[in-house]
Amino acid sequence: MEVALSITDLITLSLYLSGMVALGFYFARKNNSTEEYFVGNRAFKGWVIGLSMLSTSISSITFLAFPAAAFTLDWRQFISNLMLPLAAVLAILFFIPFFRRGQLTSAFEYLGERFGPVARLYGTLSFLMLQILRIGQILFLVAIPVNLFTGIPIVTVISFLGLFIGFYTVIGGIEAVIWTDVVQAIVLWLGGILCLVLMISQLPDGLSQVFSVAETHQKFGVGSTDWNLSERTFWTVALLGIFHFLAMYSSDQNIIQRYVASRSTREAKKATIIYSVVALPTWALFFFIGTTLFVYYTVFPDITINRLEADQVFPYFILTNLPTGVAGLILAAVLAAGMSTLDSSINAIATVTVVDILKPYWMKKRSDQRYLQVARLIAIGVSLMMIGGAVFFSAIEKESINDLSWIVASVFGGCLVGLFLLGFFTTRVGYHAALVALIISVVVNIYLGLGLAGWLPEPWTVNVQSYWVGVIVNLLFMGLAYLLSFIFTNQQSLSGLTVWTQTNKTSETNV
Repeated sequence: MEVALSITDLITLSLYLSGMVALGFYFARKNNSTEEYFVGNRAFKGWVIGLSMLSTSISSITFLAFPAAAFTLDWRQFISNLMLPLAAVLAILFFIPFFRRGQLTSAFEYLGERFGPVARLYGTLSFLMLQILRIGQILFLVAIPVNLFTGIPIVTVISFLGLFIGFYTVIGGIEAVIWTDVVQAIVLWLGGILCLVLMISQLPDGLSQVFSVAETHQKFGVGSTDWNLSERTFWTVALLGIFHFLAMYSSDQNIIQRYVASRSTREAKKATIIYSVVALPTWALFFFIGTTLFVYYTVFPDITINRLEADQVFPYFILTNLPTGVAGLILAAVLAAGMSTLDSSINAIATVTVVDILKPYWMKKRSDQRYLQVARLIAIGVSLMMIGGAVFFSAIEKESINDLSWIVASVFGGCLVGLFLLGFFTTRVGYHAALVALIISVVVNIYLGLGLAGWLPEPWTVNVQSYWVGVIVNLLFMGLAYLLSFIFTNQQSLSGLTVWTQTNKTSETNV
């Protein structure tokens, strides 16, 4: 299916893309060290970091998959987002001060200090695997609307967009990433609000019709309140949301890198508050767009919808129902949503690969310029892997990318949340207890993953809903590690490494 854009739409898109490249070139001049390339000399203000955190977390999963989830089902997947404030409070009180200690660049440097090199390497590799899978999903979503309006094969679209995003990220470093994130957050809001207003304005009874039709079809439902953890009930999604945001605030390098890039601890906390305040209404906006989209096609049936995947419905509406010029702006917002996450992840992957793998193990005591060169080469390689992942996700069968993203995060997230939480909040658990518990938990994680993939005989398979794998593995790890701490007593000094042994001396960044 091909839906042509007008010249005005194409000009709008071209101006947006040109602006992103210009920002990349502008900041490329300043990237003369890894400190600049990875954390921007730790000089960003809180409001800039807050908007960058928003752009990094919302992605095309917000712009396309959230509407798809609401269009296909209801609002039950939104419930997880309501758990954000709880995790934000913990981040402000505990997590940010830890990561602002000294001159940390990577989240996993803390794991090395707390639990030793094996935990640090495990955390690094788990993060890298999860991020590479995630950016493949997001690039696929970004490619959908471009494929729809040009008819260009989606593999070609994926390749072009992946190379484009990789280009300005590689040359511009974290400063280009963060400032393009700010621009992209604004474009995202404008596009989403404009699209919603135009959609409602075309309904005969306007906003009231959205609520009446949606209520009739139970589109505002939040799932069953029964305590059934094998289904996507209210409680299932809420508990998964808690783990998701704890993982994000405590162990996601995309977020931790912004903590340490802030000019002070106070600015990092301000950024977290700003992000938390604006994220919930942003997510609600896009779920409401999905509900309104369902109402629109209920009032104005279109047989084409039956042939589309859920993630394609919103782009189809954009390209067939919006006035000349507006579609270009909203498509720019779709691209902005994806690009803001992809550039952050590419830079974060390059950062942790250099800081947590190359510097301590494979390329010790090299010059800073050499590490900078390697970081750029890694970013290029990650961009190519991102393209390959997007091609893969375009070919597999799925309910929606939002659903798939939950499964990927649950199965491949490993024990990261448990590692950081035990590190922060216990003094009993030391290196040996954590190591033994980690080995056992990883084996269980692999076993559950193989069962979900259908690669085990039926009698050997445990019937576990895919969303719960991550929760089970993390709880198992924390429980085992704590029990094993009574056998393997902790002998290391924990000064400054837990909430119970933290000192006030966390460097100049406390003010």
